[in-house]
Amino acid sequence: MRPYSKDLRLRVLAAVDRGMLRKEVARVFGVSGPTIRRYLRLRRETGDVEPKPVPGPPARKGAALEASLPTQASANPDLTLAEHCELFEEVQGVRVSPATMSRAFGRLGAAAQKN
Repeated sequence: MRPYSKDLRLRVLAAVDRGMLRKEVARVFGVSGPTIRRYLRLRRETGDVEPKPVPGPPARKGAALEASLPTQASANPDLTLAEHCELFEEVQGVRVSPATMSRAFGRLGAAAQKN
């Protein structure tokens, strides 16, 4: 899950600073009460509310799928998910499950619909 943006965090804190009730802030901005308390503590302790970096190395499979799947899918439109997984492993050297491939196709479809 991605962290809330710094802009949203600052708007939440500005609303609290203006005297808006925390329950109302939570409802208006779509955050939880504990999230508001966490932002207040973070600002008090560090002076900033910058989101922490996502731990661990970047996802290799996602980036590789995003880069090569459109070409692979257009060149081989009749392959099954399992066959796409096998082809992807042969070409990229990265093994992915059919579930991962399915999610990648879902994102690819969503990206194609936005364009």
